[in-house]
Amino acid sequence: MRTIKGPAVFLAQFAGDEAPFNSIEGLAGWASAKGFKGVQIPTWDKRVIDLKRAAESQTYCDDYAGKLAEHGLVVTELASHLQGQLVALHPAYDHPADSFAAPEVRGNPVARQAWAVDQLHLAAKASRRFGIDRHVTFSGSLLWPFLYPYPQWTDGLIEDGFDEQARRWRPILDAFDESGVDLCYEIHPAEDLHDGLTFEMFLERVGNHPRCNIMYDPSHLVLQAIDYLAYIDHYHQRIKMFHVKDAEFRPDGKTGAYGGFQPWIRRAGRFRSPGDGQIDFKAIFSKLSGYDFDGWAVLEWECCLKNSEDGAAEGARFIGDHIIRVSERAFDDFVKASADRTINDAILGIDRRARS
Repeated sequence: MRTIKGPAVFLAQFAGDEAPFNSIEGLAGWASAKGFKGVQIPTWDKRVIDLKRAAESQTYCDDYAGKLAEHGLVVTELASHLQGQLVALHPAYDHPADSFAAPEVRGNPVARQAWAVDQLHLAAKASRRFGIDRHVTFSGSLLWPFLYPYPQWTDGLIEDGFDEQARRWRPILDAFDESGVDLCYEIHPAEDLHDGLTFEMFLERVGNHPRCNIMYDPSHLVLQAIDYLAYIDHYHQRIKMFHVKDAEFRPDGKTGAYGGFQPWIRRAGRFRSPGDGQIDFKAIFSKLSGYDFDGWAVLEWECCLKNSEDGAAEGARFIGDHIIRVSERAFDDFVKASADRTINDAILGIDRRARS
């Protein structure tokens, strides 16, 4: 077994236009002061990183890592959620998601999709330059408008949608393989890969690609009423990344999983700061440790109630308190007999001479 690394923090929810949140140097000082040891980098935010330079220049990556090292931090992973969303986007989301792309390709779905694919290729190369072997993204949402089968799906709609997802993503997965990096899809509502079965449908279509893996965030499973502990049992071999984010699901007589078009504060399913929701993180850390998970525990702060500064400080302590420093020996070794086949034979009543 291996000890999970952490605590780390995803910087996407904290980056801003005011110091110290408008530069990687400022964010590094802030994260270190909160007690974090690593940072997960949103590659779409130019205040935080220049993805193209990171893909092309080892000097840039070395300097970047050096700035973090001055604060006792490392890059845990790079993230491309917004670009991944644009790899496979249903036209219903053209306007809401247009801002995810570079200004020069907005309003042009074909150019925007090509830009997003190029961004993923850059992310694979940049990850390699940072010496990182895993990356997180979104699958995109070709089929999400058809989540509920009414109006009734036309024959083959779902199959065709997943075939198209695989067609778009297979070359990207191959590029990540060339860079020696696992591509981890965040299993997330509003993405076509939003639970176990949808991941399996996609995985089958990309030929069980060895680089096709999972970023595990239990909060998204809670909001779908999925057994988030059994999920680890099913998919632990593909779980390569971990977001620590809490949630609660409290349906009532007026609303449930769909949320009634309400703001987060009024939804039955809500994200909370770690320790404030319903998730059993002790069990999660135990399961992941038992399955030899060797990645980082990364705080993704999203809470509809708590101040972000408090959430970050509490989150660093929460993760640190839940990491299990795994044992290097069995607790009952003191009563274990030394290896001796003759003793084993005597215990089992085996006479090997009688076999000859």
